[in-house]
Amino acid sequence: MTPRRRRITWRTVLLALAVAIALLAAATARLLIWPAQGMPSKVSAIVMLAGPGNLLSRAVDLAREHRAPFLVISLGTPQSGNECPQRMPDVTLVCFNPVPASTQGEAEFVGRLARRHDWRSIAIVTITPQDTRARIRVGRCFSGHVYAVTAPPAPSQTNWPYQIVYQWSALLKALIFQRRC
Repeated sequence: MTPRRRRITWRTVLLALAVAIALLAAATARLLIWPAQGMPSKVSAIVMLAGPGNLLSRAVDLAREHRAPFLVISLGTPQSGNECPQRMPDVTLVCFNPVPASTQGEAEFVGRLARRHDWRSIAIVTITPQDTRARIRVGRCFSGHVYAVTAPPAPSQTNWPYQIVYQWSALLKALIFQRRC
């Protein structure tokens, strides 16, 4: 290979690498850091997924605003220390420990509950980096509209490099290996 051809090959490789890094950064920003979010004024249920941060107060505030007749709270694992909030007037409160103790288990439980109560739409309350994966998993178990409302993790619980690696691996696992409800 001539020196000129070798230079062209290296430039092509470096350009392709730069494009791949830019695409990964853009996808990370869109899917994990600033996902699209929001919900209509009323949904069938508000579902809080287990996780760090101020999720419970966000979910309870939405329920107090009468945005849904059901408030569903994932307590995570018994070690999580999450507690079921106090009952509220005109809101059916459901607290549960998912089996398996994961987003997948939460999605399966919500899907069963939605079929039982004939829900048409739900708003999931989760941390920002989990938003995309949670929508995918819940959407596989629930045929209605899935909206997301996020709460940022507490600053002491936010390790963005770790969150990005963890959430990308969990998202790929959900997209490639665990495609069922």
